[in-house]
Amino acid sequence: MTLGAQEKTVMVGGAAMYPSKDIIDNAVNSKDHTTLVAAVKAAGLVETLKGAGPFTVFAPTNAAFAKLPDGTVDTLLQPANKKTLGSVLTYHVVAGRHDAKSLMAKAREANGKAELKTVAGASLYVVLKDNKLSLQDGKGMNAAITIADVVQSNGVIHVIDTVVMAK
Repeated sequence: MTLGAQEKTVMVGGAAMYPSKDIIDNAVNSKDHTTLVAAVKAAGLVETLKGAGPFTVFAPTNAAFAKLPDGTVDTLLQPANKKTLGSVLTYHVVAGRHDAKSLMAKAREANGKAELKTVAGASLYVVLKDNKLSLQDGKGMNAAITIADVVQSNGVIHVIDTVVMAK
């Protein structure tokens, strides 16, 4: 029996996400996250997200990046904008392993909206409404968590439908 057969996987972007693999090794297989993977590489964050962690990553899909104004992604991917891109991406990362159950508990304790400190140092909010989790960013925009609890060896990924921004 292979190790993969014993693991509880979640399908993301047409690929199985294996709990024994790290965030990067899983993300590169998701056809829904090619823009995110390209951005992580351009920002020089691959080694960080392959590190021990644990990290909670709110991973925007390609469709989420497509919602940004025309040219935004291409501009961010330019080498001159590496620092800005890094800030955008690390705003999607929180230190620690925060599964949906713990995020719901945090939100309930805070009357439906709990603050999370991102690796970028800015606040991101997890919102619980009608028993569903979403994020609210520094601009007041909301992102739905469309696939929760994608367990990784060094953290957990929650797939989101909108790119969140600090300000």
